[in-house]
Amino acid sequence: MTTTDLSPAPRPLALADGRPAAAAWPLQLGVVHLDHASWGAVPLVAQTQQNRLRRQVEAWPGRWFAALPARVAAARRPVAGFLQVSPRDLALVPDAGAGRSVVYASVPPRPGGEILVTDHADSGVSMGAQRLARRWGGQVRTAHVPLDADADTAYACVAAGLGEATGLVVIDHITSVTARRMPVRRIAREARKLGVPVLVDGAHVPGLIKDPLSGLDCDFWVGDLHRFGCAPRATAALVARTDLREDLFPLIDSRGAPVPFPDRFDSPGTADATSCLATPAALAFIEEMWGWETARTYMRELADYGEEIIGAALSELTGDDCRVDVGMPANAMRLVRIPSPLAATAAEAETLRDRVAQELGVAAAFTSFGGVGYLRLSTHVYNTAADLETFAERGVPALWAWSRKRSRE
Repeated sequence: MTTTDLSPAPRPLALADGRPAAAAWPLQLGVVHLDHASWGAVPLVAQTQQNRLRRQVEAWPGRWFAALPARVAAARRPVAGFLQVSPRDLALVPDAGAGRSVVYASVPPRPGGEILVTDHADSGVSMGAQRLARRWGGQVRTAHVPLDADADTAYACVAAGLGEATGLVVIDHITSVTARRMPVRRIAREARKLGVPVLVDGAHVPGLIKDPLSGLDCDFWVGDLHRFGCAPRATAALVARTDLREDLFPLIDSRGAPVPFPDRFDSPGTADATSCLATPAALAFIEEMWGWETARTYMRELADYGEEIIGAALSELTGDDCRVDVGMPANAMRLVRIPSPLAATAAEAETLRDRVAQELGVAAAFTSFGGVGYLRLSTHVYNTAADLETFAERGVPALWAWSRKRSRE
């Protein structure tokens, strides 16, 4: 495929007054933002709400913190509605990492047992699993799942790692490193047959999948609301629907400790809870302006276009096919293979990210899997085809030039 064979670009979304969707975000002008999945971006309406709440905190701290548990409980309801789960099954935590840490600290001990993960798990998942394995006197077993594995193959790869020694399965709903989905429902069902607890890491899921927990029989599920949900940062959901949730406690003890799950998570001490309280404003903004279904469709179509145009530009320049066969692609996240030896390791990927930001004015994510470097695109409603075309025109030649220089060194 050449750049002349590309599909038409999706039409940009606009605000009700006709301005570009990006006008609802305070993103720095002159920077091409193509990495929504890493940190998210908070719309102005949610920032305004959070700032209003912060003024209330400082106006009368005593009154604020006395009423805080009820405020957090009220905020859980629209979040639960967004994820289509019961508010009684959902606690609000700072981020997916905090939710995982809560689970790692409370899951029933299995002396000498194994924690099963995949080789697509990010470092936060793996490090927590390693610490838990050390406490158990056991080990982490890593299932290899090929990048191009379809649902059947991915399921078989993970299921093969289950055994009598397995004490916990930790599986990504959508992987961060490789931007692919995993067959979490089938894996959870298989683990349930063996009586093995399952933690599903859905860090990237809220906002990308309409009803993410439908048919998912897992013990624990965590998902960041600040990524595709556009909530203020330090906001995530921890969903627990089995008896094991009675042993879940916040990482920091507070006066709420004696009450049941999830109410005990509604008393975060003196932590700034305004992020979770402003989350409903962010979720409602997307719904009221475009509707989440329209937003998801646009993000997917734009990600498809970006993968196509940037992949074609790289392939045309390098002479290699830079398209990537991801077996179960995620909605608004795509991989494009970049010229070797760029981003051959995770550390090199981070260095390349910083160089692209500094020299090209592009916020982009680069990842490494199996010694191969990738550009990980992620889009949101504020992005347009022009953002992706800019990277194809400026970023692709730079990556090619840098790779050739590295190869000669």
